[in-house]
Amino acid sequence: MSICFRPGLERAFGTFPLKGEELISTFGEAYNVGYRAFDTAQMYENEADVGAAISRHAIKREELFITTKVHPDNYSSDRFLKSVEGSLEKLGLFRVDLLLLHWPDTSGDNRGILELLREAKREGLTEAIGVSNFTARMMKEAQALLDGEVVINQVEFHPLLDQTVLLEASFESGVPLSSFSSVARGAVFRYPDFEQIGETYGKTAAQVVLRWILQKGVTINTMSTKPENIKANFDVMDFVLSSVDMKRIDAFTTTNYRCVDSSKVPWAPEWD
Repeated sequence: MSICFRPGLERAFGTFPLKGEELISTFGEAYNVGYRAFDTAQMYENEADVGAAISRHAIKREELFITTKVHPDNYSSDRFLKSVEGSLEKLGLFRVDLLLLHWPDTSGDNRGILELLREAKREGLTEAIGVSNFTARMMKEAQALLDGEVVINQVEFHPLLDQTVLLEASFESGVPLSSFSSVARGAVFRYPDFEQIGETYGKTAAQVVLRWILQKGVTINTMSTKPENIKANFDVMDFVLSSVDMKRIDAFTTTNYRCVDSSKVPWAPEWD
């Protein structure tokens, strides 16, 4: 079982695009609700704020599971490890629990950066390593190159996007998926079906979507600054969607609505 599927870690709190006092207070709210896994990145420019939140709320390090990601600008051999050390300094940590490559190398050849990622683990800068936004082929290649050390591939995953190819590759390679943009940045709320399904279980549309993701075998990253939503996003373990409702939601994947592509992010690969 992947380190990312330990009990309690199937639900992570994402920190993008929060910064400053808003991040610090929201972090504390999420912690009080029950979140213990928190996700940040060099690209978010808020690692220092996450570190400040840990310190401000006097949270014990051993209670937390902290993930950060390396910015593609730091993929060269002379910058990679230094950038990770910089992240640790900002976070106020000796090591992170999980270090990810935020995007594939734009060259299409990820061997060099994967070796640097493994070196970061060997240097003790992280407990575990993984990738983000890798295609099915890239994910399989990474797992083979790193001898099974890849514990996660964080990708866009929600009911409005068909990720069947990636999910099958996940099962084949043994690399679990973790979702970002889990409610398609609000796009799921355009469809009344999710709310209708939720009424059956006494749950909101967002909770239905998050539960669907979990039942697909994918962990979730969510973010909100509203206390009621933070709690609702966490409270998705006390019900199970029926096979009928799962299939009903599956039908929406043909929408193929993608929040992140090359028009928004220059490092985005050609998706599966």
